[in-house]
Amino acid sequence: MLLKKFACSAALLALAGVFPAAAQVKIGVVTSATGPTAMVGIPQKNTVPLLPAKIGDLTVQYISLDDASDPTQTVTAFKKLISEEKVDAFIGPTGSPNAMGVIQFVAESGTPMLAPVGTAAVVLPMTPQKKWVFKTTQNDDIIAKALVGHMVKAGVKTAGFIGFNDAYGENWLKVFTELAKAHDIKIVATERYQRSDSSVTGQALKVLSAKPDAVLIAGTGTAAVLPQATLAKQGYKGQIYQTHGAALPAFLKLGGKDVEGTILAAGLMLVLPEIADSNPSKKIAEDYVARYTKMYGERPATFGANVFDAGLLLEKAIPQAAKIAKPGTKEFRSALRDALESTRELVATQGVYSMTPEDHSGFDDRGRELLTVKNGEWRLLK
Repeated sequence: MLLKKFACSAALLALAGVFPAAAQVKIGVVTSATGPTAMVGIPQKNTVPLLPAKIGDLTVQYISLDDASDPTQTVTAFKKLISEEKVDAFIGPTGSPNAMGVIQFVAESGTPMLAPVGTAAVVLPMTPQKKWVFKTTQNDDIIAKALVGHMVKAGVKTAGFIGFNDAYGENWLKVFTELAKAHDIKIVATERYQRSDSSVTGQALKVLSAKPDAVLIAGTGTAAVLPQATLAKQGYKGQIYQTHGAALPAFLKLGGKDVEGTILAAGLMLVLPEIADSNPSKKIAEDYVARYTKMYGERPATFGANVFDAGLLLEKAIPQAAKIAKPGTKEFRSALRDALESTRELVATQGVYSMTPEDHSGFDDRGRELLTVKNGEWRLLK
C-alpha cells in the first residue's frame, strides 16, 4: 500500500513539473537597449524572443541584459552572467568598444561569444583570446572592397575620412587606408569624432578645405548622419560613402535630403524586394522580417538580423556540442566553440557563414550588396 501511494505521488509530482525537465542551455544576451547606441541595440534586444526556444532535445533560456551603451556596464553584465548564471554562450554586446572590453573575460571563462558588432578587431588578428569570439556581421574589408571598387570606377582620386574615435572607426581607417593606397586614391583629410558628439563642425570644415573627391564616414546608427549632414550644410558636393554601420531606417529618417545619393555596402535585407529569388538568404531574411514585424508592428533594422543569425549559428552548433558534453559544463562550452568554428555554408539572413580557425566572421561576397539612397529609400545601386 505504501509503495502504491509513493508511485501515485511520484506521478503527480512529475505532472506538476517538479521532476527535472530536458537539459537546458543558457545563453546570455547583452545589448544596448538604452543610451547613445540604442538605435542599434533595440532591434537586437527585440529579436531575442524570435530565437529558438528548443534546439534538438535541449531547451534554451535567454537571459537578456541592457548595458545602457556603457562599456563598464557591459563588463559588469558579462561577469554576472559568467559567475552567477554560468551561461554556455553569449550573444552581444551591441557596441564595438563594449565587445573589445569583454574579450578577456569570455576567454578566461572559456565561453563562446557571438558578437553582432561592426569592427573586425574583435576577431582579427586572431589570438588565443579571440578564438572564443565569433562575429555575426561582415568584416570591414568585405564592405570596404565594394566601396573602394565603386570609387575607382567613379574616378575618385582623393578622399576624406571622418570616423568614430574608437575601435570601429580605427579599424575602418586602417582598412580604408590600405585599400585606397592600393588603388592610387590619396586620403587628403582624416578626422575623428565621438559617438555622443552633437557637433562635428570643426572636423567637417577641415575635410571641406582639403577638397576631396569623396568622403567616407565610418559611424554607426544615427550618429553616422551628423558628419554627412554637416558637410551638406557647408556646401560639400562630392560623393559621400557610408559603412554598413549606417544601415538602419532611422538613418534615412534623420538624414532626410542630406543623405540622398549616399553609397554604402551592406546586407541584402535593406533591399529585399529587389533581391533575386535565387539568392539563398532571401527566404530566411523575409521570414525574419515577417516575424519581427508581426510582433512589433515595424520592420527590423539589419542590426537585429545579426542577433537572429547568432541564433541560427547556435541552432546548428549546440546539437554537435551536446554529443560531447552536457550544457553547463566547461567541456560543453569548449565543444560549442569548436562546433561554431566548424560551421560551413550556413545560409542566414545576411549571407552565408563558413568559419575557419583564422576567420571567425565567415562571410564572403555573398554577404554584401552595393546600395544607394534614392527618394528617401535604400535601393540597389545599378
